[in-house]
Amino acid sequence: MHGEYVGVSESDTVRETAELLLAEGVESVVVLRGSDPVGLVTRGDALRAFVGGEADAHVSEAMRSTVPTVSPGTTLGEAADELAGLDTGHLVVTDGSEPIGLLTEHDLVAASPFAPGRDPESPPQATIGRSDDPEVEYGDEADDLDADFEGTGVTERPFADQSICEGCGSLARDLSTFNGQLLCADCRDI
Repeated sequence: MHGEYVGVSESDTVRETAELLLAEGVESVVVLRGSDPVGLVTRGDALRAFVGGEADAHVSEAMRSTVPTVSPGTTLGEAADELAGLDTGHLVVTDGSEPIGLLTEHDLVAASPFAPGRDPESPPQATIGRSDDPEVEYGDEADDLDADFEGTGVTERPFADQSICEGCGSLARDLSTFNGQLLCADCRDI
């Protein structure tokens, strides 16, 4: 998950929210009433409001009033199931009613375990949030993945030198920065 999220209030305008979406380079913002999430506005929602001539309307008129949320202890499989039923592609990660981050479809793809020998029928058991153990630094989850390969004869993690192309979403080894995005050779040629 992204440990940071962008929040707006219901009284902000769609125009201000669209400017914030662009300035921050994010796909969605969480609409807050105090510290409680009460809505979500995506780039598509803002564009729809602009096309409908409602750029100066309040966010409360353009937001999605249902906030798809998950807890930090939710498994990646459960989060993927939750996202599959949504048209936003975003989940607000909450600790009680307090938002602590945002999870996107891209985050799930990037975190998906591609470990050999893993039963494809069982959902991944990694969780979304950071470890509650103060001895575990954020990012040590990769060490946990390495432990999965012990005793399998595999000397390195497969796909460790691959990443997701920001243009087409495919897994590729030859990513290069082009116009501010990591792109595969096919997307760079377009």
